[in-house]
Amino acid sequence: MSDPRPGLPGLFPGKHFISTVLEALETKTTMSGALGRRYLMRAAMAGIIIGLLYGAHYAVIAAFDAVVLGGTSLYPLGRIAGALTFGWALVFIYYSRSELLTSNMMIVTIGAYHRRTSWARAVRLLGLCYLGNLVGGLLVAVFVRFSTLAEGAVLEQMVASVEHKLAYVADGPSGWVDLLVRAVLCNFCINLAMLLVYNGLIKEDLTKSLVMIVAVFIFAFLGLEHSVANTVLFSIVGLREGLDLGLAAGNVGLALLGNFLGGGLLIGLYYAYVNDDSRWLKEHPPED
Repeated sequence: MSDPRPGLPGLFPGKHFISTVLEALETKTTMSGALGRRYLMRAAMAGIIIGLLYGAHYAVIAAFDAVVLGGTSLYPLGRIAGALTFGWALVFIYYSRSELLTSNMMIVTIGAYHRRTSWARAVRLLGLCYLGNLVGGLLVAVFVRFSTLAEGAVLEQMVASVEHKLAYVADGPSGWVDLLVRAVLCNFCINLAMLLVYNGLIKEDLTKSLVMIVAVFIFAFLGLEHSVANTVLFSIVGLREGLDLGLAAGNVGLALLGNFLGGGLLIGLYYAYVNDDSRWLKEHPPED
């Protein structure tokens, strides 16, 4: 039965989104506790997917860069095609029911706001998820290390990207702020896509997929900073070329903070608050 109070559905249109997220949180919390090993495996699969699609992203860029027309390479088109290729990563993760740290930041924040989980349990879930993402990424990095998947122009693209990411940390406060802003916007995009997927208004799988592809395309094309993607990229390049671990840790640490601010607070906390009808219901009880 619909609520008889005028305008209530319009005042709090995101209730379906919140209820869907809380249901997902319950499953994730149970799995990360009683079925921790299997939860790690689901998180590891997300790391594997990120590794494979991110590698394909750089391979596509390198392929376009090798084509020269009129004295100019097709590198700019390669960046577009590469970002679109990487855009499928979130689609694969969502439909394989894998566990990605950055989208879980939004979910646990909404759960904590509604007192469906404690912050201690939320941090444990996020830590376990990141560990699984890392294990999956390391597995891809090992495969790449003992293969020819990342050689020549592809490896050059990856190394250049790593150097650019580490430079944010090496540049001092101005670079840190730049990195933090890029990390905030990155997970804002990712979780905005998950908001659209979870809110019940989009029914078609094709539209859901396009939403996720566009969100990841924006972050990849603009050079935004994703903590898990960076971790996987650093693992791949580090096993082949070596890596400044201090700068890499600084990058991932700032990216984690920014990702949480963008996905956990700007999406999770924001939508948890604007769709919280508890005070309204106390002040406007239903008439008998």
